Amino acid sequence: MAVRQVASIHFKNFVAKNWSPNDPEEPQKISESDKSMVRENILGFIVQVPPLLRAQLGESIKTIIHSDYPEQWPSLLHWVTHNLESQNQIFGALYVLRVLSRKYEFKSEEERIPLYHIVEETFPRLLSIFSKLVQIVSPPIEVADLIKLICKIFWSSIYLEIPKQLFDPNVFNAWMSLFINLLERPVPVEGQPLDPDTRKSWGWWKVKKWTIHILNRLYTRFGDMKLQKSESKAFAQMFQKNYAGRILGCHLQLLNAIRTGDYLPDRVINLILQYLTNSVTKNSMYQMMQPQIDIILFEIIFPLMCFNDNDQKLWDEDPHEYVRKGYDIIEDLYSPRTAAMDFVSELVRKRGKSNLQKFIHFIVDIFRRYDEASIEVKPYRQKDGALLAIGTLCDKLKQTDPYKAELERMLVQHVFPEFNSQVGHLRAKAAWVAGQYAHISFSDQDNFRKAMHCIVSGMRDPDLPVRVDSVFALRSFVEACKDLNEIRPILPQLLDEFFKLMNEVENEDLVFTLETIVDKFGEEMAPYALGLCQNLAAAFWRCMSSQEADDEADDSGALAAVGCLRAISTILESVSSLPHLFIQIEPTLLPIMRRMLTSDGQDVYEEVLEIVSYMTFFSPTISLDMWSLWPLMMEALNDWAIDFFENILVPLDNYVSRGTDHFLACKDPDYQQSLWNALSSIMMDQNMEDSDIEPAPKLIEVVFQNCKGHVDQWVEPYLSLTIDRLRRAHKPYLKCLLVQVIANALYYNPSLTLATLHKLGVVTEIFNLWFVMLEQVKKSGVRANFKREHDKKVCCLGLTSLISLPADHIPGEALNRIFKATLDLLVAYKEQVEESKKQEDADGDDMDGFDADADEDEDDEVESDKEMGLDDEDTDEVNSLHLQKLAAEARGFQPTDEYDDSDDDDFSDEELQSPIDEVDPFILFVETVQGLQASDPTRFQNLMQTLDFSYQALARGIAQHAEERRVEIEKEKLEKANAQ
Repeated sequence: MAVRQVASIHFKNFVAKNWSPNDPEEPQKISESDKSMVRENILGFIVQVPPLLRAQLGESIKTIIHSDYPEQWPSLLHWVTHNLESQNQIFGALYVLRVLSRKYEFKSEEERIPLYHIVEETFPRLLSIFSKLVQIVSPPIEVADLIKLICKIFWSSIYLEIPKQLFDPNVFNAWMSLFINLLERPVPVEGQPLDPDTRKSWGWWKVKKWTIHILNRLYTRFGDMKLQKSESKAFAQMFQKNYAGRILGCHLQLLNAIRTGDYLPDRVINLILQYLTNSVTKNSMYQMMQPQIDIILFEIIFPLMCFNDNDQKLWDEDPHEYVRKGYDIIEDLYSPRTAAMDFVSELVRKRGKSNLQKFIHFIVDIFRRYDEASIEVKPYRQKDGALLAIGTLCDKLKQTDPYKAELERMLVQHVFPEFNSQVGHLRAKAAWVAGQYAHISFSDQDNFRKAMHCIVSGMRDPDLPVRVDSVFALRSFVEACKDLNEIRPILPQLLDEFFKLMNEVENEDLVFTLETIVDKFGEEMAPYALGLCQNLAAAFWRCMSSQEADDEADDSGALAAVGCLRAISTILESVSSLPHLFIQIEPTLLPIMRRMLTSDGQDVYEEVLEIVSYMTFFSPTISLDMWSLWPLMMEALNDWAIDFFENILVPLDNYVSRGTDHFLACKDPDYQQSLWNALSSIMMDQNMEDSDIEPAPKLIEVVFQNCKGHVDQWVEPYLSLTIDRLRRAHKPYLKCLLVQVIANALYYNPSLTLATLHKLGVVTEIFNLWFVMLEQVKKSGVRANFKREHDKKVCCLGLTSLISLPADHIPGEALNRIFKATLDLLVAYKEQVEESKKQEDADGDDMDGFDADADEDEDDEVESDKEMGLDDEDTDEVNSLHLQKLAAEARGFQPTDEYDDSDDDDFSDEELQSPIDEVDPFILFVETVQGLQASDPTRFQNLMQTLDFSYQALARGIAQHAEERRVEIEKEKLEKANAQ
């Protein structure tokens, strides 16, 4: 058996890797004849092999189905339907049908078409088998396995859409009758395992879980009137009328097990409570619950919120696992406690008028009984549940009278004393609740201060869960702290405790707390910056080692690793005005950057690039060690990292703009050549989408702007590359970026660039395209292209550079057109800069008057389901603006058929830094025109005479604005000098 198991695993891995390789250029290791042989024989083994091997074989079948069905494996469905008719082959047929249906579980409507054929061919027989299985008296456990497979097939088939065959009321009712039969039927007592872990996985409990899962899905996705399109409303109405209430009744019956102390698996409880929570907002369903709401709330929900035997066992035996479960989002999906908290939150949010007061009275009564009881008989676990309830209802209580006025007193009387409790889980819960309420307005700041000091003390608690909860509470207190002097004296001790804890627990939330502290203190963290980075780097390597050592490890280590890198970025940002610190920190971070800029770092690549960006931007100079990272980024970009091109752009910009001399002088490696190799490869790739290559023209701009006079040899290659890509561009934003490369080249060297365009034979086409793009407007009248301030400025500089060229380069008619286009562009640029300044001032005013404490009263109480309907605007269509074709104007270039508003996100005025920041386009324009007037008065005179009155007025206005700008710039320089 051991040999067979190894063989099955090897076969599974081989098929997974080689049946359908990810890289289409990779040579095929499995011949078509071998694939055919496997497909013809593999299905028969499903029934023959024992369960241990079946799991591996199933994975192989899944790989093959996902790759080959239906095109290369059309006979598969026939095999399934044939074997569903054969008594001794039903298990194998159901097993394969489960794999087949799962392929389409998350597919879009168009991709699900093969599934509808599968349903049509198999569901009638499936329903017949299901019915016979349900009718078996005293069924053996093997029947549970068959029913579970049928449930999973049904689940995958209805997950996103109900197949049309099930819209037949008779067919749907037949299925629902069987599911409700299974829901109502008690799970057999005989044969249930005693071990809790084995018991929850027992076949009949699995059947119960999948039945509830399916009914929940039908209820929340297809039985909810407010979520349905008009054609599906009839189905939703039918489901609500015929089934929803009956299912609710069954669920309430099942939950009685909690009151009587009988067994109910956690996942089943969780799913049932999800159903109840979804029912709170629906009047008819809530009316069914209302007579029993006190029993539900106080005898079912509240006991689930209390600390229990399993919690105590885990706390004592495996505190690390206790912490992990407490902060794991995936665990929340299965947790009865989380589902109970969700139910309470939804109940008081939607039905608060009738439930909040009595629930709070219930909690207060527990507090009273706890206080009055002697130490030996205090209801510690009920107090824990009451504290959890208070924390869960935090948002509601902070907004609701009369409770919001009593919160500080409640914390002082019932929460803060538990910081010193002899019971560990109450110390932890006190820290958690205190963190939830840290942001309330304390009338006595001494209460806030004492609580925070207790939280810091909790970081030294002997019990790990208390230490962890204290750290998370600290995050809230740091955020809420108005006077940093409360924290300054204890900051070194606090950080020391923090890092001890990080050595014990891999948790991304720990790192978020550290980020909050760093954010709050900013430059004050400078003395600790190196130590923080060293500790975080060590924590990062520990997380990576644990991930590598255990392939099956959960995501917490990976998330913690990402968190460590983000925290490092936060620290680097906080000390960005202290360049000398970057020299000290660099040796600590270099090993991380070197390793994680290779394919080993794909999961953290974005975070590592952010660190590289900070290190190359804020260091006094870019060291040779940092330059050694350039080839790693280029190799990744050429190989697998194209999705990160926008992120890679930032450090590459820093290298060129802040290390220009080294970029130009170094030949081993040749940075200029390696940049050309990468950009030409990307821009010439026919399969590359427009949006994927947007960083490429931005990088060409960086080279031309920073290396003025030093890269003449690259002007023709980059222009040729740009023009070739411009011919194939569709997206307006990419077209703008590519035209801006030409504008940057003109600003770099106008005569060389113009000569190159003549050599390439594209002068007329390029300028016609450029001018048409400058004139294009949307319906609203705003420009369709060159939307950012930066875009307009680049175009202004490029066009202005042409004006400086002599008459034999630019004919009079062309000069006139360039001059007028530049004037129009300068006016638009001036208006946009003024509008941006106005907006900034307005935003500042808005923030001053921002009311963050607006009360939310009981307006959201549900009175009718109708209130929950969708807004009409959800179905509004966005109209796109059709523009005139450019083909006649610019032969050879792709026309922009329509302006896509989705591009708007690309046009934000990001904070670009470049050498042209120091260039004022108005002053440059006026000086260039004055130069033309001095060097060629006749040409200047002719130009002025061809301008109509409106353009002459524009020219005078620009000249006046240029003079104003000159005065402003001198004033700014003087203020800067005085400040130093």
